[in-house]
Amino acid sequence: MVVLSGGTGDGAGRRCLPPALVAAEVLLACVDGAIASVAVFQLLRMYFRNQQLGWTRQKIFHLMIGSSNIGYLIYFITTLVATCEGWLCWSGGCGFILMACPQILFLAAFLLLLSFWVDLCHQPNDEDEEDDGQGYNETLLEKSKVKPGSHQAVGRRRCCSLRTIHVGSRQKFVIMVIVLTFICVVAFTLLIWAGKGKNPIDASVMARVYLDIFSAVFLLLGGALACYGILLFLKMKKVRSEMVSTEMWKVAGLAVLSLLCFVSSSILALVTNIPLQVLSYWLPDQPNSIDSSVFIFLYYFIGSSVPSGFVLWVMREMPPRLIVERPIQSSVVTIIRDRPTASQNPQWRAAVTSSQNKALKASPI
Repeated sequence: MVVLSGGTGDGAGRRCLPPALVAAEVLLACVDGAIASVAVFQLLRMYFRNQQLGWTRQKIFHLMIGSSNIGYLIYFITTLVATCEGWLCWSGGCGFILMACPQILFLAAFLLLLSFWVDLCHQPNDEDEEDDGQGYNETLLEKSKVKPGSHQAVGRRRCCSLRTIHVGSRQKFVIMVIVLTFICVVAFTLLIWAGKGKNPIDASVMARVYLDIFSAVFLLLGGALACYGILLFLKMKKVRSEMVSTEMWKVAGLAVLSLLCFVSSSILALVTNIPLQVLSYWLPDQPNSIDSSVFIFLYYFIGSSVPSGFVLWVMREMPPRLIVERPIQSSVVTIIRDRPTASQNPQWRAAVTSSQNKALKASPI
């Protein structure tokens, strides 16, 4: 196993990363841990604020971004331990699959965002005019799909029920793409593991091919988000609404930020092998640890942390609180005076009976 030269070691087969790379890994772990904590905290707040909504798009985005950053946190911490301890399985595919899994979750989150934007851009204009801008807010955030007066029906569903998730045709396509991507990652992991033995398979070449394909996918994703973000921005600009105006700039910010972050990180990965340098068997013999640590930090911070944090900021609004509708109980108070002549008066009895009947008919069931 090729190890870093210049690192501090405990023995012949144990070499740790240089201090600059350790600092970059620790800093990235802290950033991803903070983003994951915010995502989980917001997800819990949404759940306890309104437990009847089920899995809305806002909750799904928080769950996916939180899971992705937790995966990055585990990956960075495990990298430091595995490299310093000299784990054999780390160079046999364990490190590669730990690096790929959070990337898949991150890719899935922004593919879902793109699918929602595509749905909205191809939505008929008649629906836009009828919604008066409500569809934009629901497509981007979707705090609630519950109509007034339907709390009793929704109350019978549990929050974790999959029936509350509306999966469209484009969202099904995204799920299929993510499943195929995960299968490809498993295949590349097996090839990398086989490449460590005596066979013509080169593990470093397999990892490089995967990195190039994944970088090309993010290049296309950044361009698609920018194109549909501009189309959605122009479409929302035609709607006169204060809420739509706010959401319009959120869409524009997400589109521009996604384009800049994904293009820059993808170009950095295509030009160099920076994302693979923390996996020990792809490291050069005498790397410049300062440059490598800076590039590794920029690759993950710009390509993952900044977009994740911006999405959490855009979706920071809490869903409306659940208002339990209770039936209005109407009561008729009858004042009876202690006068025998009044109680025996037929007209008085008819008036009291008529008022009681009207009150009972007006009360909801």
